[in-house]
Amino acid sequence: MSAGGGVRGAVVVTGTEVLTGRVQDRNGPWLSDRLLELGIEHVHTTICGDRPEDMAAQLRFLAGEGIDLIITTGGLGPTADDLTLEVVAGFTSRPLALDDALEQRIADIVAPLTSRWPNLDQEAIAVATRKQAMVPAGATVLEPTGTAPGMVVPALDREGPTVVVLPGPPNELQAMWPQVAGSPAFAAVAARAGDCEESMLRLFGIPESEIAATLRVAEEEISGLDELEITTCLRRGEVEVVVRRERGEERPWRALSDLIARRHSDTLFSTDGSSVDDQVAGLLLLQGHTVATAESCTGGLIAARLTQRPGSSAYVTGATVAYANAAKESLLGVDPGLIERHGAVSDEVAEAMAAGALERHGVDVAISVTGVAGPDGGSEDKPVGTVCFCAALADGTRLPWRLQMPGSRDDIRDRSTTVAMHMLRVLLDG
Repeated sequence: MSAGGGVRGAVVVTGTEVLTGRVQDRNGPWLSDRLLELGIEHVHTTICGDRPEDMAAQLRFLAGEGIDLIITTGGLGPTADDLTLEVVAGFTSRPLALDDALEQRIADIVAPLTSRWPNLDQEAIAVATRKQAMVPAGATVLEPTGTAPGMVVPALDREGPTVVVLPGPPNELQAMWPQVAGSPAFAAVAARAGDCEESMLRLFGIPESEIAATLRVAEEEISGLDELEITTCLRRGEVEVVVRRERGEERPWRALSDLIARRHSDTLFSTDGSSVDDQVAGLLLLQGHTVATAESCTGGLIAARLTQRPGSSAYVTGATVAYANAAKESLLGVDPGLIERHGAVSDEVAEAMAAGALERHGVDVAISVTGVAGPDGGSEDKPVGTVCFCAALADGTRLPWRLQMPGSRDDIRDRSTTVAMHMLRVLLDG
């Protein structure tokens, strides 16, 4: 199912460090959101290394796919392997020429950065600066937000793609975006785009196959469903249903949203795209509650997730990572007899840990977790993946839960943070 779009866009992420996974791509997803805001259909994101022939192959492929707008990221630095602009100039058949004024602006930016090293080769710095000031004929220069300028390189004819060349560091790329949007060549392409919008539903505690079954029902019951682009994704233990559509195509979207709400009322927790993290933070602030964590197998990951949001100091008081049994006893006041009788991974110990967090941190709400994350340490009655939780209120309300989670150690620890957030949501929401 796809929503038709008038303009097709693609992102080419360059850099061997990204290709090999040493650096995670943060630019592609961010640019995808910006394209959506403009009604541009994001069709491809490709990642290639620093070899110019590979970059050129990506550009030729995308042009052959009828892409109207290509955005490249990375490869604009002063070193020999930063060749993106040179490749783009060759692809668009636009000769490079030195922009003297741009060279001076870059030199002014670089000078205070290099002044702390008095023995640097000034001629080498000048050559590197000159390299970054080469501009394809007819291109719009995007002023540097770091040391490297960006470019908007229009197609030589209406059939070819316009290419936007942006730096690799996300903070520089994002700061440069307003210049991109204001450039004449980019604006001309964006003006041909349709008016699209995106909505997201989030569900927890449901396999992706259940949503697939619901979508099959939707195909039979909802006319106009083919006007929607529907994607589903299982991420961090949640199922996301993302629907893109032309603005105005509300009837099939509303019918689909209502169908999912009817069939999955017990697992649908977000109809406006808000995350469980958003909802927990909102509930804590609304109710004026403070929260603390008591963590064993997650080693502080729940606290890290709670404090990831700016302003979380308004409701997060603290965290106790009690990995060893002795730490559970001394830091959280867990009765050694509980551990001896039931084991460290048990509902009883999880509840005692939550009670200890409430008391020791003096908070209104606590969440605890203890489990076997693996790959070793499991037993017949408590295999790897056994995790016990307890969400607790200071008024004595307790919400225990035991799960058997699949996956690797990292998977189990990460999914445990999602479960913990949902337990807080349920507890706070009554």
